[in-house]
Amino acid sequence: MKHIAIRKFGGPEVLEPAERDAPVPGAGQVLIKVHAAGVNRPDVFQRQGIYPPPPGASDIPGLEVAGEVTAVGAAVTLPKRGDQVCAIITGGGYAEYAVADAAVCLPVPKGLTPAEAAAIPETFFTVWSNVFDRAALKPGETFLVHGGTSGIGTTAIQLARAFGARVFATAGSDEKCSACVKLGAERAFNYHTQDFVAECEAATDGQGVNVILDMVAGDYIQRNLHAAAEDGRIVIIAGLRGFNAEVNFLPLMRKRITLSGSTLRNRSVQFKAAIARSLKQYAWPLLETGTVRPVIYTTLKLDQAAEAHRLMEAGEHIGKIVLIAQ
Repeated sequence: MKHIAIRKFGGPEVLEPAERDAPVPGAGQVLIKVHAAGVNRPDVFQRQGIYPPPPGASDIPGLEVAGEVTAVGAAVTLPKRGDQVCAIITGGGYAEYAVADAAVCLPVPKGLTPAEAAAIPETFFTVWSNVFDRAALKPGETFLVHGGTSGIGTTAIQLARAFGARVFATAGSDEKCSACVKLGAERAFNYHTQDFVAECEAATDGQGVNVILDMVAGDYIQRNLHAAAEDGRIVIIAGLRGFNAEVNFLPLMRKRITLSGSTLRNRSVQFKAAIARSLKQYAWPLLETGTVRPVIYTTLKLDQAAEAHRLMEAGEHIGKIVLIAQ
């Protein structure tokens, strides 16, 4: 099969088309003929050598795919051969074939293209796990997501709004802020020209924000503590400004804030399967009615993976970048 190999750690140019044997599904797994694969920030980190795949995972980048099931391993009853699915995987998405655990495969939502389906798993699993499970966002609460026009951000805005939260976002330009508002954010703050702490305080009459989803970390950790409401919940899922910071924890203590973090790639199949069940029950109806839609910035051919990474690192995209394998 054709796939994209990381020739050595470095810039986008180290991604090269290559060939190897297609993987074979083991017990509880299925083989997917990949129609499309999403591009995510962890793929960039893997290419740079700072986010290695977990033990036993494919060394091929790519954490989400959509396509057709062509083979099933032992003890798999669903999905079946011929089913159109999308899945979150631990690696191997930048290829013509990929293996996925059957328990985390979900049917392609009705009305969605393969590219749209491939843009769902990584962001929807991440947002559901961290915003609704870990942070327990409730209807009527306030929610702030940093990086509102990223794949995670566009998903978080739509889902939080669909489930009755007041949504705020940060983004790096007025154009991106406008995009956040169109997706359902009540307000979006340009972090180059506005102080999101002061803006959140003003928008909530000084109460602060109930839940914050942070992909920035660094100096944002302290600022999030100031922006959070009493009994607020902050979840850190990435560190675009680094993972080291000097923090005054007095606001955390005074406001009884819960500060936590998580990664998804190395979690168990059982953990991810529970998220898949929740998504199918609560998010899939929203996708099939068009209430929530994956936002696609652009699609590129599989052998253009290096260009996809250049676009990702340039940071101008709004929504997901997707590779088309067929």
